[in-house]
Amino acid sequence: MMETVGFISICLLALLGIVVLIQLYYMFGVFGKIAFYKPQPSVKHTTEPVSVIIAARNELENLQKNLVQILEQDYPDFEVIVVNHCSWDSSQAYLEALQAQYKHLKVSQLLEQEKYPTGKKFALTIGIKAAKNDLLIFTDADCVPESKQWLRNLQSRFTSGKDIVLGFSPYKKHKGLLNLYIRFETLMTALFYFSAALMGRAFMGVGRNMAYRKDLFFKHKGFAGHQHIMSGDDDLFVNAAATSNNVAIEINPESFVYTEPKRNYSAWGRQKTRHMTTGKYYKNKDKRWLGWYYASLMLFYSLILVLLIMNPALWPVIVGVYTIRFISQEVVLYKAAQKFKCTGILWFIPLLDVMYVFYLLIFGTKGLFTRNNSNW
Repeated sequence: MMETVGFISICLLALLGIVVLIQLYYMFGVFGKIAFYKPQPSVKHTTEPVSVIIAARNELENLQKNLVQILEQDYPDFEVIVVNHCSWDSSQAYLEALQAQYKHLKVSQLLEQEKYPTGKKFALTIGIKAAKNDLLIFTDADCVPESKQWLRNLQSRFTSGKDIVLGFSPYKKHKGLLNLYIRFETLMTALFYFSAALMGRAFMGVGRNMAYRKDLFFKHKGFAGHQHIMSGDDDLFVNAAATSNNVAIEINPESFVYTEPKRNYSAWGRQKTRHMTTGKYYKNKDKRWLGWYYASLMLFYSLILVLLIMNPALWPVIVGVYTIRFISQEVVLYKAAQKFKCTGILWFIPLLDVMYVFYLLIFGTKGLFTRNNSNW
């Protein structure tokens, strides 16, 4: 019996070693791309007109808090298009009053039609069609730019051959474990999509802060390929339209766009369930690339737990293996967190990393079996 346990322990240790090597590859070979990235100064010295597009539904409070800071960007030629999507609050009255002060604000109002319900993608398409400029910059009503240089920074990355620019949209800091985890998960998502873009394999972006050219949108027939899916106006479009060389990134802190996080677990859970339903529609190569990391992470903790239960005498070896991965993770995440202005979360990495495993298990499974229709 002891010989059998010993043999199984050796096999599991070998598997753990392979899993750690996979994790280290992602840490340094993938996440290291953005963690150790040195942004290059833009070679673009001219500005071109841009159109900012916001789809809003019952967002009066957020529009009152954030829209003026978008309208007052330090940029020579831009328009802001707000698509008021079937709101029943006082959003329309507020927007019309604001138009008297800001002539570059355009408002498109959509009315609810019971027979023909529409989602956010329809609202964004209306905004895109209304835009007079080719360069489109997207955000949401609950978002606010960190500085008046937001548009200037994103526009500067549209150099020759670049049709998509991915920006960073962190969540605001509040007290509590939920907020801490939300900011950690946002960092992990950023590690993936920025690193992928730098590797020439961009697969997603975040619609709270991203930009692309209007002609690219129509070249790919807009959202037609995934119109039936509620979310994905950002990541599924990038997944379809990105090539190995048409995507740029912008991570200057002046280009960040902050947003309010969910304050309770039920609201956050509904949001993440909706977000996770889009992953199954990614290209197969992107799903495999993400899946290797997620599977190796879950195996890492599972193997440690099983080995400690089966053969407690192995704890010095297991502690050593864990320490190697932990130090590697801290080094890479620290460099990345410096760029994304969130180093405070690093003190809680051991807890947050385990929470991330449960998050992937729970919401990844829900995403596979949850329907994602075209409602807002």
